[in-house]
Amino acid sequence: MTCNVSGNGAPWQEPLVSASGRANFSLVQTLTAIIAAMLSFLGLTTPADALSVGDPAPAITALNQDGQKVNLGDLYAQGPTLVYFYPKADTPGCTAQACSLRDAFPDFEGRGVAIVGVSADTVEGQKKFATKHNLPFPLLADADSAVARAFGVPLMMGFAKRQSFLVRDGKIAWVVTSARTGDHAAEVKEALAQLGLQ
Repeated sequence: MTCNVSGNGAPWQEPLVSASGRANFSLVQTLTAIIAAMLSFLGLTTPADALSVGDPAPAITALNQDGQKVNLGDLYAQGPTLVYFYPKADTPGCTAQACSLRDAFPDFEGRGVAIVGVSADTVEGQKKFATKHNLPFPLLADADSAVARAFGVPLMMGFAKRQSFLVRDGKIAWVVTSARTGDHAAEVKEALAQLGLQ
């Protein structure tokens, strides 16, 4: 479909989606809802109460890759903090995301931004991941999904959805509910610029 730009009628008078397109979109929405309901019924996904901008950030404690307790509230008190969730350590998308943040880490550090990764991996799994890819930030082992649930991150078969949260002054300042992988650092930098944290 093309837009009417000739001046022979207003472009808003043309339908943006054909009747068959609307029907297909409606069918996709219906199927998505049915699949989500079935997965939830089978216990394969966990409904979440998503956090929004302005909500207090959960000051929850979990073990990092070295087996040390990390209290997120302590990190928030030190400055802006990126808490990012990924499904599984050392898988292609999660590795690309982590390495994107690793490569930009000096820039984030220079802006006073702390980074924390979170997944359902064990302490040992997070340690292997951090060591293999020289990740300079803590990775939390969220085997019981307590951190993911506190942030309202959806779970599917025990794996957290790829989401990221910027926390400033103890509150959620930015959320992305479908974070990028290889260029996640650029995505976060855009958010920091919008928040005036350049």
